[in-house]
Amino acid sequence: MTGHRFSTEVYAGRLAAAARAAADAGLAGLIITPGYDLRYLVGARAQTFERLTALVLPADGDPTIVLPRLELASLKESAVLELGVSVRDWVDGEDPYAMVAQALGGPDSGRLAVAVTDSMPALHLLPLAEVLGVVPVLATDVLRTLRMVKDPAEVDALRKAGEAIDRVHARVPELLVPGRTEADVAADIAEAIVAEGHSEVAFIIVGSGPHGADPHHECSDRVLQAGDIVVVDIGGPYEPGYNSDSTRTYSLGEPAPDIARRYAVLQRAQRAAVDSVRPGVTAEQVDAAARDVLAAEGLAEAFVHRTGHGIGLSVHEEPYIVAGNSLPLQEGMAFSVEPGIYFPGQWGARIEDIVIVTSDGALSVNNRPHDLVVVPVG
Repeated sequence: MTGHRFSTEVYAGRLAAAARAAADAGLAGLIITPGYDLRYLVGARAQTFERLTALVLPADGDPTIVLPRLELASLKESAVLELGVSVRDWVDGEDPYAMVAQALGGPDSGRLAVAVTDSMPALHLLPLAEVLGVVPVLATDVLRTLRMVKDPAEVDALRKAGEAIDRVHARVPELLVPGRTEADVAADIAEAIVAEGHSEVAFIIVGSGPHGADPHHECSDRVLQAGDIVVVDIGGPYEPGYNSDSTRTYSLGEPAPDIARRYAVLQRAQRAAVDSVRPGVTAEQVDAAARDVLAAEGLAEAFVHRTGHGIGLSVHEEPYIVAGNSLPLQEGMAFSVEPGIYFPGQWGARIEDIVIVTSDGALSVNNRPHDLVVVPVG
C-alpha cells in the first residue's frame, strides 16, 4: 500500500468482482463517474467537472477510462495505469459520450448501470442516455455489497484510523477547561486530528450542557462551565482515505447521581449492541439490542436516532443499523455502534465505536474507555 492507495492487486480484484456483479445483474456494464465508487475501484481521486470523466467497466470485456486530456495528471496517483486500463483522452470538440458507448460495445449493448453514489450530474446523465438509447439504471445495488464488505486492506486502514482518533480522544480532557468556548476546544481538536495522522478533519462536535442534547450540534461560542456534560464526536479520513468516527462523553467535575445512573444504562446499551454483532444477525437486531436496554430503564424516548451507520471511504454508508433493516450482517462489514440519550435543554450523552464483523463477533477499532470521563475542575 502506498500512502494514497492500496496495492494494484487490491484494485484488480475489485474491478473483476464489479464486472462479475454487473454480469450477474444482467447488465451490459457500469459507468463510474468521479466519487467514492471510482476511488474504491481504481484509487482515482478525480473530481466531477463539466467535462466528462468516466470509468467504463463492461460486464464482459476490458475496462476503459474516458477523460479530458487536461485531466490526465489526475490518474498519476491512481492504479489505472498499472492495472492496464485503457485510457481514452479527449479534447474539446470531441464527443466523450460516444466514446463511452463505444467502450461498452456500442449503443445497442443492452441495459446500462450508472453508479451515482455521489450523483452523476444531469449534464452527463442526459447526453449519455441519448447516445445509449436507454435510460441507465442505478448501479448502487451492484456495488453495494462490494463496498459494504471490507477486504483485509480496508480493515487494516479502518483499524489505523480508529487508533488515530483514539489518540485524539486521549488528549481531549486537557482541552475541556471551564471558561473556554466549544469553538476553542474544537479548534484544538482539529489540530490534534491532523497531528495524529489524519489527512484532514471530517467533522467535530463539541456539545456542552444543553447543546449535548442536540445530536448534530457542531460547536458554538458557548462557554464551558463546571458541571457540564460534554459530548465530543470526531473523525476524519486516514490515508488511503478511510474514516474514523468516535464519540466519548465527558463530565466537568463529578456528575450528579441521576446523570451517572442514566449514563450507566447507556453504557450497558452500547455494550449489548456490540455484543450482539456476529454474522447472520440482522442490522435491526443490533439496533434493538441497544434500544431494549434503554427502554427497560424508561429511556426509550431519549434515544432519538439509529444505532449506527456503515463507514469506509465515506463517513456514512451502508449498512445502516436501524429498525426495519433486515439485512443479515456478513464478516467484513464495518459500522458504528452509537446509542445516545438526549434531554432537551439539559444534557445529552453518546458512546460510539466503529466495529468490524468477524467470523464470530465484532472487532472494535476504538478502545478508549466507555466510562463517563470525569475531568477535574479547579
